[in-house]
Amino acid sequence: MRLAQRRFLAPERIDMGMLADELDINRVTLYRWFGSRDDFLVEVIWSLALRTFDYVKAKVSAQGAERVVAVVVGFLDTIITNPGAQRWLGEEREHAMRLLAGPQTNFQHRLINALQNLLEEEVNASRLDLAVDLHELAYVIVRVIESYVYLDLITGKQPEFERAAERVEPILRMLLRAEA
Repeated sequence: MRLAQRRFLAPERIDMGMLADELDINRVTLYRWFGSRDDFLVEVIWSLALRTFDYVKAKVSAQGAERVVAVVVGFLDTIITNPGAQRWLGEEREHAMRLLAGPQTNFQHRLINALQNLLEEEVNASRLDLAVDLHELAYVIVRVIESYVYLDLITGKQPEFERAAERVEPILRMLLRAEA
């Protein structure tokens, strides 16, 4: 897993055969451990996404809606500007989007849960008062994130952090009923 994470961040293609050779194991063993290349990619990307989400969350000192906005924008910034993510999304385009947003994997579900947990932390600490289901709100926020991460696939325009942040912040504030 760590070798694949390093390869992804390098940014290099994750090739199961090359990984098996480098680890001096049989390729069948690698597939037995992780399943298909798609399953393995999802696990690698999720481990990096969760580490990024937790890192951004720990850095943010704001509370309530501002904390949620700062975490989401910081997470989005890291994803959009990451060379590994840029390479992967650029080379494997529709396949990458299908793995991260499609029903055949649990990546999107896990990201929704991470955001729901963040929302619950703020609600439970009485720093955020929302009259909507937090799981549904987390789902909507993930879809907003995806729309900017996959901007190239959806509209043909390259994702740019400044553009994304400028558009995402007011949308999040509206969803969270926060003042600008």
